[in-house]
Amino acid sequence: MSAGIFETPLGPMVAVVDGEGALERLSFLHGRERTDPSAVPDAPSCRVVARQVQEYFDGRRRAFELALDPEGTPFQRDVWSALVKVPYGERASYSDIAEAVGRPEAVRAVGAANGANPIAIVIPCHRVLGRDGSLTGYGAGLPIKRWLLDHEAGMRPLPLPLAVSFAPRRRPAS
Repeated sequence: MSAGIFETPLGPMVAVVDGEGALERLSFLHGRERTDPSAVPDAPSCRVVARQVQEYFDGRRRAFELALDPEGTPFQRDVWSALVKVPYGERASYSDIAEAVGRPEAVRAVGAANGANPIAIVIPCHRVLGRDGSLTGYGAGLPIKRWLLDHEAGMRPLPLPLAVSFAPRRRPAS
């Protein structure tokens, strides 16, 4: 197993690749992501992932050429297989994905599988929206999901704020 951390326009990402060269995990590094301490850092297989992800962010790649081996249940893997068929720049609803996996009644389960996706961007869970087109959950946060969708739509995404702070709520005078 090898792991590598690399920079993207949306912050650092970590890639974990198994001994056979298949990508097991790709996620934004937000303090909660861990890598296996026995992993070989910055191995050639991780550099391939980093290069393809950078090409995606540069607008030079619309499809990834990586072997994938995410850990998940058979249902999750079916959902993730359906997600990789959603083309770059396109959108799908949770019901579309439920239909695609032959379980039209399993919309919530599809949402849960989408949320458990361990391979961000490459398995494009960010392309799934609510039935009404609304932005719904994304593990790295809705601003990143919006940025990715805008990027794929050919719009120049706005820079994300580096930090967000909230002013204390004021109580109305009594």
